[in-house]
Amino acid sequence: MLPEKIIKNLRGALVFAALTVNTILWVVPLMLLAFLKLSIPVAGVRRVLTRWLMAMGENWVSGNAIILRLNGSPKLDVRGLGNLNRHGWYLVIVNHQTWSDILILQTVFNRRIPFLKFFIKQELIWFPLLGIAWWALDMPFMKRYSKSYLARHPEKKGHDLKATQEACKRFSTTPTSVINFVEGTRFSEEKKEKRGSPYTNLLPPRAGGIALALGSMGRMFDAVLDVTMVYAGGAVTFWEMCCGELRPVIVDVLQRPVEEWLVQGDYSHDREYRAAFHRWLTEVWTEKDRRIDELRRQAEPA
Repeated sequence: MLPEKIIKNLRGALVFAALTVNTILWVVPLMLLAFLKLSIPVAGVRRVLTRWLMAMGENWVSGNAIILRLNGSPKLDVRGLGNLNRHGWYLVIVNHQTWSDILILQTVFNRRIPFLKFFIKQELIWFPLLGIAWWALDMPFMKRYSKSYLARHPEKKGHDLKATQEACKRFSTTPTSVINFVEGTRFSEEKKEKRGSPYTNLLPPRAGGIALALGSMGRMFDAVLDVTMVYAGGAVTFWEMCCGELRPVIVDVLQRPVEEWLVQGDYSHDREYRAAFHRWLTEVWTEKDRRIDELRRQAEPA
């Protein structure tokens, strides 16, 4: 008999191949439809094509979900999905532990809210297959300049903000969900120590991305969906999920109102607003840290 590790890796390779094939099957028509949309300057036609593109994206996510289900996907304990509207606008904020988060979140929210849009670094447009798919699905690409680059080219200051705001304007006519991993990277104990995090289960939140989304689209959003993810027994990597690791996952959704003051300020230039925004986000993150402890206790076997 083959060793268990080899069997798991073979299983992982087959699942990864199936996900890749599903991606190719949807990326090709996505790309063709996106080029058609780009070539037709009629706003009404473009809105129809955008809806078709989002529907194809949802089918892509459904295909991935079916593959993972056949592989015995993790048991999901999902809470707080009541009163969501797939024709609304949402800002989704979530703690980030592993690339598996993305597949799980897409599965949980698929056809319950509009197709999830991620802020993506400009360089990732060249990522094989997925870069084209993200472009076709109107993901907002962000071009960030380093402090050293801006010191050499001060005329570029603010260009990254303007480019992102322009990308967000495309969402004004089409229901949209924008997701932001507020920590900026996946959690690890090493990163937690390096950043001097005051939290037990989280990295310190980075306010820039969420402030940018609220500043660009704030009055469109019906709610902020504050999502807390907890993996029983520890986070599962994407490869482990492909290999059949089946630890239960709790996905807890809290709907927060988009308060008027959140969308009225200028994060880049108003110091008082920026301080108030940081206080609000710190309160949200402190509550999330406590919530993770509570959910972990609930996930422990009796």
